Amino acid sequence: MNLSQIKSILSEVNTISFQLPNGELVPNHFHVTEVGKIKKNFIDCGGTVRKEEVINFQLWDANDYDHRLHPEKLLHIINLSEKVLELQNSEIEVEYQGETIQKFGLDFDGEKFLLTTKYTDCLAKDNCGVPAEKQKVALADLSEEPCCSPDGNCC
Repeated sequence: MNLSQIKSILSEVNTISFQLPNGELVPNHFHVTEVGKIKKNFIDCGGTVRKEEVINFQLWDANDYDHRLHPEKLLHIINLSEKVLELQNSEIEVEYQGETIQKFGLDFDGEKFLLTTKYTDCLAKDNCGVPAEKQKVALADLSEEPCCSPDGNCC
């Protein structure tokens, strides 16, 4: 989800909730303690220089059980961040405290925001010798004729 998408959603909903990938909800007294712009300049294992920019939201819950962040307040925080940090319409990454700081992607199911699992990957598979993933094909799809018939195509 990018910045314009979350702004559009926030302008239409009455409440905000976040669901972790395991189905648990982030406690409803969460705070958005940071909205930031993260720039990452790096070189992959194949030697290609890459640049990445994401917008980071940090969710935090504390002992403030009476707190509830309303959509218009988060929209205000985002609008201020856009001006001050010169945010572009980048993808949003969400940090949340698990056993360590966890990073998630963001989606919306029509009712709540979904914190989606992120994975590491090799960005230079062709340069560093990682074989391409083989496509799985059902044997039944290979031929219309039986494989082991006397006039079949596999013997």
